[in-house]
Amino acid sequence: MRVDGVVTVARQEFTLRIRAGRWRWLLGTWFVLVSAFTVLVHLSVRASFHDATNKGVVVYGALVLFVLALALLVVPSLTGQSVNGDRERGTLATLQVTRLTALEIAVGKLVAAWGTALAFLALALPAVLYSVALGGIPVSRLVVVTVVVALLLGVVAALALCLSSLLARSTTSGVLSYLTVFAMTVGTLVVFGIGAAMSTEHYTEQTSCPTRQDLVDQGFPPEVLDRALADCRSTTYDGTRARTDHVWWLLAPNPFVIVADAAPQLPKETAAERRSRLSDERAGRYHEDLRHSDPLGAIGRGVRDLRKAPGSDTGRKPVWPFGLAFDLLLGAGALWLTARRLHAPSRTLPRGQRVA
Repeated sequence: MRVDGVVTVARQEFTLRIRAGRWRWLLGTWFVLVSAFTVLVHLSVRASFHDATNKGVVVYGALVLFVLALALLVVPSLTGQSVNGDRERGTLATLQVTRLTALEIAVGKLVAAWGTALAFLALALPAVLYSVALGGIPVSRLVVVTVVVALLLGVVAALALCLSSLLARSTTSGVLSYLTVFAMTVGTLVVFGIGAAMSTEHYTEQTSCPTRQDLVDQGFPPEVLDRALADCRSTTYDGTRARTDHVWWLLAPNPFVIVADAAPQLPKETAAERRSRLSDERAGRYHEDLRHSDPLGAIGRGVRDLRKAPGSDTGRKPVWPFGLAFDLLLGAGALWLTARRLHAPSRTLPRGQRVA
């Protein structure tokens, strides 16, 4: 595969998109929507938590989830009709009769679509910096989340491109591209819910009486220790529980789960911040720290808890490496299949589909 061949195809795709005025309107609409959403969330947070600190944590978390949801609606349209649309217009043959290989054509189309998706992501940067300026967001979280979102947009673009090469009609591939996004987001939640329900098990748990030292540590007065120990009886509980530790992997490919779980933890309160907080509290000024209301952190902790076995004392294990690796492999496979479908001459074609 030659780099200049990929650049040639990507340049052609970019030129076609720039000539279409609708993309300028779409980019402008995107910027307005993201900016307006950020301002509205900030106003809501400021009204609800007027004296709170680190407001940027909530604003940034909500903004990331909103941008990801909006991008997943836009990206399928970038490549969902890239191959079969050119075939319907009779322009695909122009590329196939040149010295360009099928892989170069596939990668070039993907680079163009991915680059356009990254342009949408870049337009959200002013809103992201605005939320970071509100406080509480470390640079590490900003970098990691941006990279992960960019990779996921590339995966979605590759899947839509593959459907465009496999299906004869551009309308069908466009619809299935959105259904694929639906399966990755809502579909994984539904399948996980079904899997969790099917993994339900019965269990028996017996509680034992505490020791005298345990009661002392809990603050029981000495005069009631003997009575409390004498009245204590071991109890056996029977119940049912879902073994989410068996089916957590069904939720791992979800883009929202990957982004939230991959976000680095927020830094703990520093000594200087603690002294300032205690000084304000002594003066009667109390400020709520919104780092405890982190949307990304809440989703990440919840997903990691699903991976823990009942009664396990081990710490939370990350889920996002498995989900991101699966999605990247899925995108790579989709790109390989697209290149196979672009080989000319093709041995088999669907009924009613033109040769080029």
